[in-house]
Amino acid sequence: MFDVFNFVPVVFLVILLVMFAASAIRILPEYERGVLFRLGRLAGVRGPGLFFIIPGVDRLVRVSLRTVALDVPPQDVITHDNVTVKVSAVIYFRVMGPEKAIVEVENYLYATSQLSQTTLRSVLGQVELDELLANREKINRELQEILDRHTGPWGVKVTAVEVKNIDLPQEMLRAIAKQAEAERERRAKVIHADGELQASTKLAEAAGVLARQPSSLQLRYLQTLTEIAAEKNSTTIFPVPIDLIKMFLERPGEKKE
Repeated sequence: MFDVFNFVPVVFLVILLVMFAASAIRILPEYERGVLFRLGRLAGVRGPGLFFIIPGVDRLVRVSLRTVALDVPPQDVITHDNVTVKVSAVIYFRVMGPEKAIVEVENYLYATSQLSQTTLRSVLGQVELDELLANREKINRELQEILDRHTGPWGVKVTAVEVKNIDLPQEMLRAIAKQAEAERERRAKVIHADGELQASTKLAEAAGVLARQPSSLQLRYLQTLTEIAAEKNSTTIFPVPIDLIKMFLERPGEKKE
């Protein structure tokens, strides 16, 4: 006869073994690593794939190795030329040493965020507004180098820093607009002066050619008459060369100079 009382402990033992095996098995994807602590001591890094731990003795902390895009909230920055601006940025970093990211710092995400905010204010406070607007790539590179140097002991690699938005006060925007307008006017005047210089040079060359070839002056006179005749004007003014009336202006018996 089947004994129920003898079967219950066996079922209970099997259930305990299944639960123990389920809690001992760990599976990590390719982009994660597990930092293992055994009785409070660092026992190494596990993963990816399938591995086993000792329940109640081991503690596993998962760490992602993927690149993290961290937004730096807008910071009030006073530039070197005493202009107050709001600057926001984004930081790209990833964990290179999982054990350092867990052991060396309490929360590497929070620590990196706070460090990026203070570094952003410190670096941008040493540059002028024109440099901040014109040399953004240089500032991004400087921020990346400083952050990477400080996060290196945490096992965190900062790959890039990008300054996103620079909010200027309204009075500064008006001043920049006036400066840009004055620069455009200056360029227009320079271009106009260059055009006048080139035109005067060409006119001087044309005058020299006409002086050496008097017949070309007569051709130019006939061309001018043709252009005047093409217009429908009620009054037409004919320019008469002085050579044609010179003979009438000279008095009889007067010597020619």
